[in-house]
Amino acid sequence: MTALAEPRTPVRAGWTTLLFLANLGLWLAFYAPIQVLLPRQAELLAGADKEVVFGAVTGIGAAVSVVANPLAGMLSDRTTSRFGRRHPWTLGGALVGAAGLAVLAAAGDVVTMTVGWCLVQAGLNAMLASLATALPDRVPVAQRARIGGLVGISQMLGTVAGTLVVTVLITGLAGGYLACAALVVLAAAAFVLRTPDATLPTKPAGGLAAAARRLRVSPRRYPDFAWGWGCHFLINLGNAFGTLYLLFFLGDAVRHPDPETGLLILMGLYGAALTVGGVVAGALSDRTGRRKPYILTSCALMALAALLLAAWPTWILALCAAPLLGLGFGIYWAVALALLTQVLPAAADRAKDLGVVNIANSLPQVVAPALATPVLAHLGGYAGLFTASAVATLFAGVLVTRVRGVA
Repeated sequence: MTALAEPRTPVRAGWTTLLFLANLGLWLAFYAPIQVLLPRQAELLAGADKEVVFGAVTGIGAAVSVVANPLAGMLSDRTTSRFGRRHPWTLGGALVGAAGLAVLAAAGDVVTMTVGWCLVQAGLNAMLASLATALPDRVPVAQRARIGGLVGISQMLGTVAGTLVVTVLITGLAGGYLACAALVVLAAAAFVLRTPDATLPTKPAGGLAAAARRLRVSPRRYPDFAWGWGCHFLINLGNAFGTLYLLFFLGDAVRHPDPETGLLILMGLYGAALTVGGVVAGALSDRTGRRKPYILTSCALMALAALLLAAWPTWILALCAAPLLGLGFGIYWAVALALLTQVLPAAADRAKDLGVVNIANSLPQVVAPALATPVLAHLGGYAGLFTASAVATLFAGVLVTRVRGVA
C-alpha cells in the first residue's frame, strides 16, 4: 500500500514550507496561552493563588492530551477518507482547538477556563498527531534530521511569535486568545489545501478494539522505542520545569521590572540559538547518519543552562542561559525526531506510535506542576526547580545511550 511504503522521494521546498507554517500555527496556539495568557488569566481570577490555579488548569489539560494524542493517531491510521488519512485530523483538530481558545476568551471563572483549555488540548493534540506523522509518512530517512530541525524551529518560533502577538500586537486577554485561534486555523488550512495526502484504500484488519489493544507498545519487544520514549519524556520534563514558571520566575526571583518584556527578550535569544542549533545539527546528523552524539551534546547544554539559573537567579545570567538552552533544544529536536521515527514498531501504526511518543511531550505538563508545587514551597524554590530540570535532562542523556539500532 502506497500510504504504508517507506518514503524514497525527497520532499521539496514548497511542501516543507507549508509543513513548517502548519507547525508554527500549532505551537503558537499552544505556547502563547501557556507562557502568557493562562498565567495572566490565573492571576486575574485567583490572585495570590495564581500558581495553584495555573498548575491545576495546565495539569488537567495535559491529562486530556495524554489520551487525545494517541487516540487521534490511532484513528487517523484507520481513516479511509477520500481527502486522505491525516488531513481531516489536521484541520478538524485546528477547528476544535480554536473553539477551545474562544471559550477561554470568554471565561470568567476557573471552571470555564479549565474546560476551554481541555478543548484546546484535545483539538491541538489531534492536529499534532497528524502533523508529526508527516516525517515518517513523507520524508526519507536521509532528510529527516534536517526536516526535524525545521519542525523544532517552528516550535520555538511559535513560542516567540505567540509571546509577541499577545504582549505587543494584541494586549487584551480575549483578543490574544482569538488571534491564536484564527492563526492556527489559517495555518492548518494552508497545509491541508495545498499538499497531497495519501489515501488508505481499505481499513486495517482487526477493528477498533484490536487497534486499541495496540496502543501499548511493549518495551520488551521494542526496547529501542522504549529507551527513546524515556529520553524524550525526561527532556520534556526538564524543559517543563525550566519554562512553565518562567514568567513568575522573572517577576518573583529576578525582580525584573517588566517580566513580560523580559520574557520576550529571553525568547528572542532562545529562538535565535535554537534556529542555529537545529539547522546545523540537522544537516550534520543527516550527513553522518549519527544521532546519539548530538542528543548527548544537547543534554549537556540544557543542563548547564538550568544550573546557571539555579545558582545565580539574575537577569544577566538569564541572558546567558537562554541561548544555551535554545542551542541545546534546537540540536535535540532536529536529531531526536529523526531517531524516534527510525525506531517506530510498525508502518501501519505510525500515527498511533507517534501519538505514544507525543505523550512524552504532554505527560510532563501533568507531572511538572504536581512536582513543582512542593519544590517551590519546600525544596529550594526556583533554585530547586531548575536543579530538578538539570537532573532530568542529564538522565535523559543516559537513557539515549541504551538505544542500539541507531548510531
